[in-house]
Order: sequence, then C-alpha cells, then structure tokens
Amino acid sequence: MLTWLKRLTGPRALTRLQSVRRLPGWLRGRYDAATTTDNNARHWRAADGLSANAANSPDVRRILRNRARYEVANNSYARGIVLTLANDIVGTGPRLQMLTGDAAANRRIEQAFQQWARSVRLAERLRTIRQACAVDGESFAILTNNENRPDAIRLDLRVIEADLVTTPDLHLKPDDHVDGIRFDSYGNPTSYCVLREHPGELHGRLEPRCDRIPAASMIHLFRADRPGQARGIPELTPALPLFAMLRDYSLATLDAAKAAAYFAGIIYTDAPANGESDAVEPMDQIELERNALLTMPGGWKMSQLHAEHPSGTYSEFKREILNEIARCLNMPFNIAAANSAGYNYASGRLDHQTYFKSIRVEQSHLEAVVLDRILAAWLHEARLIPGLLPTGLRSPADGAHQWFWDGHEHVDPAKEANAQATRLASHTTTLADEYARRGLDWETQLRQRAKELTLMRDLGLSVAESLPRPEDEEDEPDDGETREEDVPTEA
Repeated sequence: MLTWLKRLTGPRALTRLQSVRRLPGWLRGRYDAATTTDNNARHWRAADGLSANAANSPDVRRILRNRARYEVANNSYARGIVLTLANDIVGTGPRLQMLTGDAAANRRIEQAFQQWARSVRLAERLRTIRQACAVDGESFAILTNNENRPDAIRLDLRVIEADLVTTPDLHLKPDDHVDGIRFDSYGNPTSYCVLREHPGELHGRLEPRCDRIPAASMIHLFRADRPGQARGIPELTPALPLFAMLRDYSLATLDAAKAAAYFAGIIYTDAPANGESDAVEPMDQIELERNALLTMPGGWKMSQLHAEHPSGTYSEFKREILNEIARCLNMPFNIAAANSAGYNYASGRLDHQTYFKSIRVEQSHLEAVVLDRILAAWLHEARLIPGLLPTGLRSPADGAHQWFWDGHEHVDPAKEANAQATRLASHTTTLADEYARRGLDWETQLRQRAKELTLMRDLGLSVAESLPRPEDEEDEPDDGETREEDVPTEA
C-alpha cells in the first residue's frame, strides 16, 4: 500500500506529470484582457454577464432615456447632432416608385400614395421616429384607422413614446414577456402592451391601464446590438458622459475667463503678528469702482487674483470630445460641429463617405421596418376603394416597388457632372442609377425633359442656347496642390 502511494506522490510522479503538461495538447493560452490586476480592477468592476434583455432592464432604460432627453434639451451640440442625423436620413421624405409593369397604373398609385403621405405628414413623423431612436433608443408607431380623415383612405400613423410600451405587472407574467412585448415560441412579437396614460403625466392614475395592440398594427424601430435584444437603448448612451465633461469644462473655462476679467484681489501684509500695521477686519469685502485709485491701510498691500486655468487648450479639448461623441453615430466631426475649418477638400469627402454609407444603411432599415409595412397597409385599404388601384393588383406582393430618398449635393458640381458624363459614356452606369443618387425617378425626369424640349422647339429656342458654355480654364486643384504652371518663374 505504501509503495503504491509513493508512486503516485513521489518525485518521479511529479516529473511524469510535468512531462505530460509539456505536450502540445496541454498548452495553455493567456489573454491580458482576461486578467484582473490592481490597476484594472476598478475599470472592469461594472462588467457583467447579463443577457441583452436583463442588461436593458426597464429601470436602466428609463434612466438612460431621461438623461439623454435632458442632455439633448440643454446641450446645443446634442440637439444639433440629433436634428442633423434625422434630416440627413429622412430629408423631405421618401418617394415611392411602383414597378408593376403598367406605367399608367404605376403613376396612379404613386400619386395617390404621395397625396396620402403628404396629408398624414409622413416625412415629419419619420423624422420624429428617427430622433426618438437616437434619444430614446427606440420608437413605436401604431397603424390606426382615423375616421376623422378627410379623404377616402382612413389609414393613419400614431407615433408614441417608448415610455408607454411597458408591462405594469411584469414580474407576474410568464417568460414569454419582455417589458411591454409578448413573444411566441419562435421569438416573434405577438402583441404590445400600451399604457393609456403616459407615466410622466402630472395627473396620472395610480393603477395604470393598458391596451393590447397586435403586432400586425405596431411598428417597432430600434437597433439590435445583441442577439435576442427586444428593446433598444439610446444611441447617445456612450456619449452621455462626454457631453457632461464638455459642459463642465466649458463652465470651468468660462469661470476662469471671468476671474481674469474681473478686478479681484486680496490685501496682505508682510508685517509680523502684532507688528506695526493698521488693524483690518479679516475676510472683509471692499467694493471697487472702475478707473479709481485706492488707498490701503498702513502696512498693507494689494495683489490681484490671476486665473491659472489652461483655457488655451479649450478649443483642442472641445474638438476631441466632439469627435469622440459623434463617432458613436458614424458622424464625422465637421458635420457634428458644423465646422470644416480644419478640412481640405479630400479629407472632407473621405470622412463623408463613411457617413453617407451609414445613412444608406439607416434608410434601408427604415424601408424594411417602417415604409414597407405602411405601404402594405395602405395597399390593403386602397384596394377596397373602387377605381383607386388597377384591378390587376390583387395583393401587396404584386406591388413591386422601390423608395427614393433625397440625394446629397456634391461639393464641386462641375467635377461631379464631368464624372457622371464619363460614366454614362463608358456604359458603367445608367440614367436610373444617376438619378437615384439624387433621389429622383428617372422616368419622371425624362418625361419632364421631353416636355421641356417640345416647348423649346415650339418657342423657337435651340437646345445649344440653353446649355452653359464650357470654361477654358481648368479647375483648381482639390487638396491645395500646386500645379507646375502655377509656380512663378524668375524673369
């Protein structure tokens, strides 16, 4: 028995174990980010393993919403960033183009839908929805039947705040409920619980009442950053501490500048205690007048207070903070700050490419989650009105379509026009693509151009007279580069 134990615990057993650990199959890896030290323990203290819905609990989302709303309401940069983002994504509103194969039917549907969209202020509500996603993290809209509408189509869009979608007795509900939303076994929402009164009303009820809205009538727009995430958090969440830092630093810089501008000082004496100097009251204040000479008590001197705050770095600090704030929204600094003073032409265009690509992604998300749902509901109701839609369009699936958004103006229209002409001449693009870049329907534009040419011929005007004359000078270089012919030569 003792011999067997010595074989297991003796020096030879330890040597055999060490040799086994040196085999390739027993190699161990180490991540520096997974180690906890005295230096990083405080930084990683808040890291947790909660699920997406547990991390975004109702209390956490309520605190983030309130703080984001407060910052946007009181910070001009936060307000401008949110407004710029909504205006760039939505613009004046989307325009529908039907692709059913019947040109006359397409135009009739497009005109009818555009008239309805204008009457319900669809573009304005879409901008509100997008602003709510940035500030509240999510936005809800209910497809309702408004009997007070003046036209035949009663479809309307009611935008509600995220505070209204909640479950008052969530702790008593089964696991298929996430705050305000009920899901089926496949993870699809089946109904939403919408409060009748806002929780922040001054005269709200003690026992909140809610209505069950079916998922077919509810539009829920948010960005899911984690799998299984059911509710959204404000997109400004990473930037909220930075906004607070910017405001605090601005106030501190202002206080330092005011202290330097004011004529403030302190009187002191070099005489020892109980020395030969007049007695004065300690911590006493003296009112000073401008352009006046003062007499000091005997033995006392006066020294002005100087501001030691490094206000010279304020602009650099402000730029870096705004750059970091705008990064969580994929927005470049010159758009967030509305200031391109430090940019050249190439740098501005390079930064805008990432921003405009993000806008296209956002617009595609809006089309899939909001606009297609609205169009399907509008077609479903429009089919019931005699003569509004063509008889061949029996279901929304027959309504092949696409959406056009406002285009973004080029910094140098002349260069863009030349590039466009080159692409069309080399057959690397089409008129449909070029007009789509500007948010226009190519068929509508060509019909309008044909009308113009016809009218010009009737009035005896030639096309050449209406075209601008090409300039003889070449365009200036883009990035501040100097051409060889621009360099002055010695006489």
